[in-house]
Amino acid sequence: MSRGSSREDEVRRMLDGPHPQVPADLAQRATERGGRLLRRHRFTRGLVMLVAFAAVAAFTVWAVAAQPWQLPPVETTPPLGGW
Repeated sequence: MSRGSSREDEVRRMLDGPHPQVPADLAQRATERGGRLLRRHRFTRGLVMLVAFAAVAAFTVWAVAAQPWQLPPVETTPPLGGW
C-alpha cells in the first residue's frame, strides 16, 4: 500500500467520525474579533499617516528656515593684489 492511499484512508476515517460541536456564539465572537482587528489596523494606519505628515511638515519648516539650496555668504575678502 502506498503512502498516499494510507493518508487518504486516515482522512476518510477522520471525516466519517463524530464531528465536534461548534459553539453557538462562534459567529458573534468572530465578528467582534474582526471588528477589533479592523479598528486596530485603522488606528495604526492613521498614526503612521500622522507621523509621516509631521515629518514632511518638519522638513519643510527646516528647509524654509535654513535654505540649504543657497550658498553660504563669503566670510573672507579675496586677497588684494596687482595694484
